[in-house]
Amino acid sequence: MKKITTDIFLIFAGGLIFSIGVNFFIIPNSLSEGGILGLTVIAHYLFGWSTGLINLVLNLSLLLIGYKFFERKMMYYTLVSIFSSSLLLYLTENKSWILTEDTLLSAVFAGLFIGIGLGLIFRAGGTNGGTTVLAKMANEYLGLTIGKAMLFIDIIVVLGSVFVIGVDKGMYTLISVYIGAKVIDFFIDGIDEKVAVFIMSNHADKIANNILHSMSRGITVLDGHGGYTGDDKKILYIVINGTELVRLKKLIKEIDDNAYVTVHQVNEIIRKGYKASIMER
Repeated sequence: MKKITTDIFLIFAGGLIFSIGVNFFIIPNSLSEGGILGLTVIAHYLFGWSTGLINLVLNLSLLLIGYKFFERKMMYYTLVSIFSSSLLLYLTENKSWILTEDTLLSAVFAGLFIGIGLGLIFRAGGTNGGTTVLAKMANEYLGLTIGKAMLFIDIIVVLGSVFVIGVDKGMYTLISVYIGAKVIDFFIDGIDEKVAVFIMSNHADKIANNILHSMSRGITVLDGHGGYTGDDKKILYIVINGTELVRLKKLIKEIDDNAYVTVHQVNEIIRKGYKASIMER
């Protein structure tokens, strides 16, 4: 129950930050966005309809089409996200809220706020519905990150919005969309970044033992030999969180200052018990 409460709080917090990005930066400066949000903003410009209402109708419609791509928990969380973000969009609608009239600043901060808002929603295990259905399919079947898939879809919508907001505003909108996509990727992948570490040392057994007991991490021991000397070598292989790397390097240095260590970024882990993407939570 505590975990669910925390997730719901994150979804509402993300929805609020997302809404601020739209109503405080996008709308007052006549910018657009990508995906369903872009269509929502354009409909608002053309017909004066409420962004909250348009967001609700469009996102629910797409969710009904792509519901089979979501697990039950994610479906519930996504419904909470759609209703909360739509409500918050409606509540924050106010033309007098203009924090800056500088178009570039508006584009940058719109991207930051929208990216952070959606990133929190994704971290909680939900989505914003809409184009996330298409992005989810691209993530599942094409291997694209959620942020990159959404970026591709967003660009298509932004190009269409140029006919309403003009070329200059469309270019600024692309800046916002790009920043938002990078922030989303950070929330999904950056916080849980994994690195693979190869360790070659004459004290491999001692290092492996210390890693097992000090870091409570499993480690693989590979048999190898020197290409020049022909001497048998033990090579240690371990995958850890990026935040643990400093601790691991310190542990290795304390045992063998001459150890040969290589570090590689891990893009994906496929194995039962591991989650390849936050979207799978």
